[in-house]
Amino acid sequence: MAVLVVAEHDSKSVRKATLNAVAAAQKLGSDIHVLIAGHEAGAAAKAAAQIAGVAKVLHADAPQLRDFLAENVAATVVSVAKNYSHLLAPSTSNGKNVMPRVAALLDVQQISDIVAVEGADSFVRPIYAGNALATVKSRDPLKVITVRTTAFDAVAAAGGDAAVEKLAAPADSGLSSFVGRELSKSERPELTAAKIIVSGGRGMASGENFTKVLEPLADRLGAAMGASRAAVDAGFVPNDWQVGQTGKIVAPDLYVAVGISGAIQHLAGMKDSRVIVAINKDEEAPIFQVADYGVVGDLFQIVPTLVEELKK
Repeated sequence: MAVLVVAEHDSKSVRKATLNAVAAAQKLGSDIHVLIAGHEAGAAAKAAAQIAGVAKVLHADAPQLRDFLAENVAATVVSVAKNYSHLLAPSTSNGKNVMPRVAALLDVQQISDIVAVEGADSFVRPIYAGNALATVKSRDPLKVITVRTTAFDAVAAAGGDAAVEKLAAPADSGLSSFVGRELSKSERPELTAAKIIVSGGRGMASGENFTKVLEPLADRLGAAMGASRAAVDAGFVPNDWQVGQTGKIVAPDLYVAVGISGAIQHLAGMKDSRVIVAINKDEEAPIFQVADYGVVGDLFQIVPTLVEELKK
């Protein structure tokens, strides 16, 4: 049977996380369908049709799907579930919101945050904050899965020519309503899609130091800004900067950790980065155990010096 990927999109384009989820789906079968659930999202449906390896796009267009409310999107997924052997979504906040409801409605278990596909019914997922990997096997006739996007290389966003099929969405469940959304705007790359990330921890001492010390480094590198949970909890930076088990999972080409001790919670979110550079005054800090390059010293001296060197 076919495999369905529930797409992440902004009504105009498909987010990169969807391309990673399609890569995981390709390991399960060649007949891959993508669901675009939204309102006035025709452009996103056309973009999904161009994704390499996608055979069909299901476009569910209805006002109640505009804001991707989990109850309504889950009902839409369930309405077509019988046609598929696997239902996949990226392990993002939207995916984590929708797919457990899908699994509950279908009375099957969810297989969360997979990092590898061993077979049609066997998957690898991290446990114990990523310190161990478990291979799990499901006997359910239909598998409901979320995909850790950093574990799968994104497929090409162009090169496909899938058919777009209209899908009638179920009526509004009435269980929830959209009230409002406060979005932070930044010219920097989006954290989960950035190739370079500069992150600060409790060692930054204040939010002002993030601006004075770390932002110049991020500017020189063209990097996204991140933070540890300790820095977020201290109120130094907004919570959408948080990298870690309870934040965002990232795997950039370069991750610069400044003033971050390296608690398990944080390491779980960034240890798959290709190159990790750590700057910390404590030479015993756990972050150095995963770092490719480590600098022991005062970050308030090292980072400005590094910025000056990058200007040359």
